[in-house]
Amino acid sequence: MTNADVYRRAFLKWTGALPLFAYIAVQDLSNKAWAAIGKSPKDNIYACLGVRPFINGRGTWTYLSGSLELPEVRAAKAEAARYFVDIFELQRGVGRRLAQLSGAESGIVTSGAAGAMAVATAACIAGTDPKNVWQLPDTTGLKHEVIMLGGRSAFDSAIRLAGGKLVVVERLEGVPAAINDKTAMVYTTDDGKLLERLLAITKKAGVPVLLDQAAGIPPIENLSLYSKTGVDLYTFSGGKGLCGPQCAGLLLGRKDLIEAALANSSPWEGAVCRPMKVGKEEIMGCLAAVEAWMKRDLNELDREWSGRLKRISKLIETVPGVTAEIEIPKDGNRYPTLAVKWDEQAWGFTVDDCDKQLRDGEPRIEVLTANNPSLVPAVQEGEPKGAEKNQLRIISMTLEQGEEIIVGRRLREILTTARKGAAKG
Repeated sequence: MTNADVYRRAFLKWTGALPLFAYIAVQDLSNKAWAAIGKSPKDNIYACLGVRPFINGRGTWTYLSGSLELPEVRAAKAEAARYFVDIFELQRGVGRRLAQLSGAESGIVTSGAAGAMAVATAACIAGTDPKNVWQLPDTTGLKHEVIMLGGRSAFDSAIRLAGGKLVVVERLEGVPAAINDKTAMVYTTDDGKLLERLLAITKKAGVPVLLDQAAGIPPIENLSLYSKTGVDLYTFSGGKGLCGPQCAGLLLGRKDLIEAALANSSPWEGAVCRPMKVGKEEIMGCLAAVEAWMKRDLNELDREWSGRLKRISKLIETVPGVTAEIEIPKDGNRYPTLAVKWDEQAWGFTVDDCDKQLRDGEPRIEVLTANNPSLVPAVQEGEPKGAEKNQLRIISMTLEQGEEIIVGRRLREILTTARKGAAKG
């Protein structure tokens, strides 16, 4: 590439970013005007506690409070809070509506996807027999082994606390030999062809499968996809892509197993999962999220989310040596994601260095890296793998309108300073 080509590319990048720089200048004037009359974004419900809200470019992580609820969800929760209802009646009423929307035989709202894992395990071990329900987590005389296809999970304590004994099977081919008269359930996160092959094995053996798709919405079509596939039980988080209450989730599937899940959970006093309480507000809020997603246009949302990332990209790619690429993951959390790269070694400036500066600045900005501050250090998941390459990625779905300009500006400032520092060195 000639020097002329380099200069031409740099010129085009700056030309593309000029409208954004103009917008930033206008925003600066606006912020100064608000400050002059005593208005500040620091005036919020958390400030008096010394807690810093942040711009979320990391995604729907539980330790970062999941997602922001849809307006329909907030309205449903406020309406639900005005009345007393029988929770048993409410769960069954919502179950009937979830069945209509999903094609599954029934469903309940749980205390998150991990809560669904626990009540599903209890359901498959104890059923609806009150004696067995009261006996858990003691599983003496009951089927209690749970095959963990693909290895252990950081969330499998939800299975163990209900009385499940983990039987780790790394490959699908090992499932038939692992099934015996003590097998209560098979747990998997696999979908597609692997799921279909697993179901062919478990249906023949008469063993139910729990499919964990905590981050499986969007697309909302997954709500009905797994009922068509014939999965016995499947779960989604309510506080991730669904944008429902953070402390809610969905468990859908066979009516007999959903009834058993209800028998082993709140509000039954004496049930092992009684502590996993979900209130009327969360139940109605989660249903409202499902109803709202039935009307949302995911293609339009993807265009909106991608547009935010393109604006960030235009700003930061004016820094020589910085590249940015938009991708959409194929597994969970299927949102447009911006991967930002530079020569860490040449600059003497790592992804972790950049992450820390974004977090420590004002406003606080969270982005996705290989670091997981919420993982118990001793946890070992699945098969041993090579070290994950640390990348700085920005998730579009949790950015609010206009926040992409703040993120792009701050990231550009940080990377510009780092590059200049490397040049001086």
